[in-house]
Amino acid sequence: MNEMTQEQKTWGMLAHLSSLAGLIIPLGNLIGPLIVWLVKKDTMPFVDDQGKEALNFNITVFIAAVVSGLLTLILIGFLLLLVVGLGWLVLTIMAGIKANEGNSYRYPFTLRLIK
Repeated sequence: MNEMTQEQKTWGMLAHLSSLAGLIIPLGNLIGPLIVWLVKKDTMPFVDDQGKEALNFNITVFIAAVVSGLLTLILIGFLLLLVVGLGWLVLTIMAGIKANEGNSYRYPFTLRLIK
C-alpha cells in the first residue's frame, strides 16, 4: 500500500486553509483552493480530492453569503451572515487539521459541483 507522504498531507491541508485568504482578498476563499487544486491535482490524488472538496465548500459558502446578504433587507440576513461566517471558519479549520492528519474530510451541507 502506498503510504501518504507528509508533503501530500501538507498540500491537502493548504487546499483547505488557503480559503482563509478570503479574509484579506476579495474572493480569496475561492481563488486559494482553486490554485492549490489546479497546481497539484495531477500529481497528488489526495490533494485532487481535498482541493475539489474545499472548492465545492467555498462555492457553497459564497452562494449562502450572497443569499444572506440579500436577506439583510428583511433583517434575518444579518443573523444568517454570522452563522455562515462562523460555520465557514470552524469547518475550514477542522478540514485543514483532518487533511494534515492524512484523512479525507467531507464538509456538511456542501453542493458538490466539481466532480
